[in-house]
Amino acid sequence: MIAPDVLTGVWARAADTSSLSGAAREFADTGVPVFPCVPGGKRPLTGHGFHDATTDPGQVAAWWRQHPQANIGVPTGVASGVVVVDVDVHGPIDGFTAFSRAQEAGLVDGWQLLVSTPTGGMHAYYPATPGGGQRSWQAARAGIDFRGDGGYIIVPPSVVAGAQGRGSYRLQRVSTDRVKPLDDRRLRDFLDPRPTPATPPTGHVREVNAERLAAWVAGRAEGERNRSLFWAACRLAENNTPPADTYAALAPAAEHAGLTAREVSATIRSAYRTTGPAPRTPAGSPSEEPRRSMQQASGRLLS
Repeated sequence: MIAPDVLTGVWARAADTSSLSGAAREFADTGVPVFPCVPGGKRPLTGHGFHDATTDPGQVAAWWRQHPQANIGVPTGVASGVVVVDVDVHGPIDGFTAFSRAQEAGLVDGWQLLVSTPTGGMHAYYPATPGGGQRSWQAARAGIDFRGDGGYIIVPPSVVAGAQGRGSYRLQRVSTDRVKPLDDRRLRDFLDPRPTPATPPTGHVREVNAERLAAWVAGRAEGERNRSLFWAACRLAENNTPPADTYAALAPAAEHAGLTAREVSATIRSAYRTTGPAPRTPAGSPSEEPRRSMQQASGRLLS
């Protein structure tokens, strides 16, 4: 695990570097693994996404020699030593409101860095808990994502092109207070409280299935990500899972696999339109005949 003060220093130095390749080398030289993402976007350029992240100087140099304008991706969690609270501003959702409430409750103190994002949001960085156990999650209705183990972020000085033009990730503040780990479970319960279900076995099964589906979606490679997300969303829809809960469970995994937020939303909506008010059926396992199930679902969509 890299010391918090070392991590703070490398982020500050990389943010001051105008060259994306130079910043990537800066991260790698300090022990922070990186991987290239499409210029102006967030989708990984490597075959296995953030799983390909490395600190090997030769590989990093080769990637950015081939794609000099590639954005810089960094896996979150134990791999890099940082976890991130991603505050999103999108349409009617303003994650700053939820972040402020969490701040008043003392749940988001101890950040190392604050980074502004191209869409008007914010990344708050915290030291990862040694030993792991901080999995990525999303509180969609609050406008907050948590990037931990199994996720990644785009870091300064990367640039993303959007509806409002091109914008960059910028380091805004470095903490001078005591840095401390984030209790992400308490934060999630605060942002997205879930009442105890009236029938615990049913609720437990749905939660376990959603987690397994999300893990399966997160590991899909380019060419099968969208179909896999569609299949997983269909399974949850058939299990009478509310659309918002399906989005909260699958969206972080799908985005980590390389899909955009717009692609994720469109695919999940399509899955719910396709399944319709189907009777409750077992969700099944993502490892059991996923291709045949996706083909059947696609057939219904095209009919």
